[in-house]
Amino acid sequence: MIAWEKIDRVNIPGQEQEITLQKRGEEFSIRTAGVELMNSRAHGSEEELARLTCIRLTHRAALRILIGGLGMGFTLASALKHTAKDSKIIVSELIPAVILWNREYLGHLSGMPLDDPRVQVKQEDVAKTIRNKKLCWDAILLDVDNGPEGLTQKENNSLYSSSGLKAAFWALRPGGILSVWSAGENEAFTLSLRQCGFHTEKKTVRARNSQKGGMHTLWFAQKPKSALSPQSFQESLPFNKSARPAKA
Repeated sequence: MIAWEKIDRVNIPGQEQEITLQKRGEEFSIRTAGVELMNSRAHGSEEELARLTCIRLTHRAALRILIGGLGMGFTLASALKHTAKDSKIIVSELIPAVILWNREYLGHLSGMPLDDPRVQVKQEDVAKTIRNKKLCWDAILLDVDNGPEGLTQKENNSLYSSSGLKAAFWALRPGGILSVWSAGENEAFTLSLRQCGFHTEKKTVRARNSQKGGMHTLWFAQKPKSALSPQSFQESLPFNKSARPAKA
């Protein structure tokens, strides 16, 4: 068997862990602490995350999409394939090396999606990107770490906690969709999405583009079309109404 060749290794920003890019023949792997985060032979679920999101939004023009986590570029490539030429896709990737790896080693695997003029890459924590603007996105796709299981890790609290989900809710336009990839099931996360006001659907899909291999979980959480804006929501609260002066 061909041995793995380590191509690069870097520290994860804000953590003591390293992330590595490895190659074996034509196969690539990204790993941390000895655990494989992604493999170039298993990307079916990432592609489905984007495809199933985009087909839910085919009635909208000029889509504005945010993708959290570049990975090996398969989610981005699928989003480009299933959206029109007037769409705009922003990718937030925290680790500069992952962006570099896509440009130098991985881009050919998914058709060089970073070269598409519809794409802009931001070297930034996607949680920060989400908080920056309200009512901005038609879709937010999160493929970060192992998904909601990261609730047990401090660095993921800003994404998958109640406060993170509420931030995503307000960042979406009415009728917009928050789509989340996960390595496994998490019923508590389904409940959290619904408690934040999302209409939520969960699907289980194959990790690979075949009928074999492991299964991954996807959530599609849609913001109601009738949802109030953040300002209107605050104004609708009882304590705000009672504080208003009576009309003369």
